[in-house]
Amino acid sequence: MREDLPLSGVRALFFDVFGTLMDWRTSVAREAERILAPRGHRLDWIAFADAWRAEYQPGMEEVRSGRQPFAKLDVLHRRNLERFIPRFRLTGLSEDVLAELTLAWHRLDAWPDVPAAMVRLKTKFWIAPCSNGNIALMVDLARRNRLPWDAILGSEIAGDFKPKPRVYLAACEAFNLAPAQCMMVAAHSRDLKSAAECGLRTGHTARVNEYGANTGEPAPTVPVDVAAKDLADLADKLGV
Repeated sequence: MREDLPLSGVRALFFDVFGTLMDWRTSVAREAERILAPRGHRLDWIAFADAWRAEYQPGMEEVRSGRQPFAKLDVLHRRNLERFIPRFRLTGLSEDVLAELTLAWHRLDAWPDVPAAMVRLKTKFWIAPCSNGNIALMVDLARRNRLPWDAILGSEIAGDFKPKPRVYLAACEAFNLAPAQCMMVAAHSRDLKSAAECGLRTGHTARVNEYGANTGEPAPTVPVDVAAKDLADLADKLGV
């Protein structure tokens, strides 16, 4: 913890969503099977989810680098879907099926500890996603998982994708707060490192099974203000 900046000054918590709050891997696999299996397709559904996620950073890098104009993550998810599905010999899917598959990311399930911990955290802090997901996507995930956001912030209001500084700083500005009054919460050290470089406080929550058993970060690999085993533990450590 940085002793020169007491955590008592933190007024808002910003959250990474995919992986930190949501179990995207098993959720996308479940949705793909629900949509495609009745149509006669037999796939490794987890491999399908992993292949889709593998296109996530390359798709956003096209925007971050300036090679492509900003587009909502829903648009990128659709582009990425069309890019990788030939590897699974999925051809001739109708527009309705492709659209429903794209919305699989709107139907993710939260990790079990998340909903109750978010209710606790909201009693002390303003809470909002600071995600690369677009607003409609975040609304659907919140309604599905009963996440009590005070606002929905992140890539769409910033017009860019993390870890670009503008995404973190736009979230602070939306709440009329200085970066040091805000904490970025994530299961990914790269995200937290970038937030800290913008002046935000940082909280790491472990998601050790994000990509399968024991594949996630059990602890941060960069200095953080708070490190927790899950979101309930983070709430404990923040005095909620």
